[in-house]
Amino acid sequence: MSAAAPKPPGPPTFGLRIATGLAGVLLAVLMAGLNENVTKVALADIRGAMGIGADEGSWLLAVYAAASVCAMAFAPWCSATFSLRRFTLAMLAAFILFGALCPLAPNLSSLMVLRTLQGLAGGALPPMLMTVALRFLPPHIKLYGLASYALTATVGPTLGTPLAALWTEYTPWQWTFWQIIPPCLLSMAAVAWGLPQDPLKLERFRQFDWLGLLLGLPAISMIVLGLSLGERMDWMESSLIAFLLIGGCLLLAAFLVNEWSHPLPFFKIQLLANRNLTHALITLAGVLFVLVAATRLPSSFLAQVHGYRPLQTAPLMLMVALPQLLALVLVAALCNIRRVDCRWVLAGGLALLAVSKLLGAAATPEWTRENFYLLQSLQILAQPMAVIPLLMLATSGLAPQDGPFASAWFNTIKGFAAVLAGGVLDFMGGERSHFHAQALADHLGNAPLTMSGTLPALLARQFQHQVATLTTRDLYLAMAVMAAAMIVLIPLVAQRIYPPRAAA
Repeated sequence: MSAAAPKPPGPPTFGLRIATGLAGVLLAVLMAGLNENVTKVALADIRGAMGIGADEGSWLLAVYAAASVCAMAFAPWCSATFSLRRFTLAMLAAFILFGALCPLAPNLSSLMVLRTLQGLAGGALPPMLMTVALRFLPPHIKLYGLASYALTATVGPTLGTPLAALWTEYTPWQWTFWQIIPPCLLSMAAVAWGLPQDPLKLERFRQFDWLGLLLGLPAISMIVLGLSLGERMDWMESSLIAFLLIGGCLLLAAFLVNEWSHPLPFFKIQLLANRNLTHALITLAGVLFVLVAATRLPSSFLAQVHGYRPLQTAPLMLMVALPQLLALVLVAALCNIRRVDCRWVLAGGLALLAVSKLLGAAATPEWTRENFYLLQSLQILAQPMAVIPLLMLATSGLAPQDGPFASAWFNTIKGFAAVLAGGVLDFMGGERSHFHAQALADHLGNAPLTMSGTLPALLARQFQHQVATLTTRDLYLAMAVMAAAMIVLIPLVAQRIYPPRAAA
């Protein structure tokens, strides 16, 4: 009688090692987000130190963003092929290396190359966090793992301003690049010890989606570059921006058609038949749009009207970021209760966001940092209440093999939404600023003109402050309308789901 065949090994048991690995990936993703936001906030100091002009600085941000979003799209396929642990460690090592070399770049061209490569490495990290949470966490704590991912979408970007203030005010400018090195080394140690090592699956290259890569990579890059540089180059008045946006959209359409029929695609289009996933992706884009505005508008207003530097704006950002470490856990615990419908938690979060923006629409030129505290405090609960239910809706009911595809969808939309929000806010801000400046100038007429034909300095400052205030109010009102519109979408599309522990 032949011996029974040995059973294949089961999934790794959750314990200290996997918890450590998850913490390591979380730290890596936070550093990737902080790296982009800190260098963006501190760009003026970096440009001054490295002798970079304004146009070159905008390209420096744009190439990083384009590379990062591209990596988010294709990283899940790579992690499934090379193994989650091996791929994460490789991207962390590259992220550290290119970050260390950036301040040492001898010229602008080499700096552009280094930032592009670092963007690829940094953008590959966020999908790994969602993959770890979906794969290794048991049902009763899976929501807390997803809450850690929500942390990267809410707390991570908010900390950019305080850290930029710290590095530019008290340390050499190089630390805007080097600040990621010590935490990322710690992250590498945690990932190396905590995550199990899967075997290589190089046979997946036999079905590699070469056409998808050749279509998708330039499509994503062109659209992100067009959105990032549009305001500076006057949008469609620039032949380059028109080429990037129109050409990118055409390539993206061809890419999606190819993905529909490919046997091993980067994006599984068929997943969009899941109403909750589709709703979560649409709403995620809107939520991130509002969250980007929530970070940018107070900082921009205070800088334009009162001359605030990042260090003076930092308390506003910290009062949102730090309490969310607790708020995220509380919201995850709430959504983990079977009787609680996460759709209405989402509606509550969107309502708080709308109220916060409506309060901002009452801004006056006399507003200082203290006037924004109430607005920002509402977001402590609003942000996790909006993001955690979306993660539940996006990942519920998915087969394990669909996890990487869901991660690719979620992270790519997340990356696109942040870039789109920046571009649209720049466009709306420019248009409304021009409108209000023209309206005020028509109202004033020739009365304030002096003999030399110039406005007195005091009146000119008041004019600029009033334009900045009216523009900020318009943008806050637009964000309030967007948040309210997303509430209306919930009962029309999203279906009731139960927390993972209920299924268990």
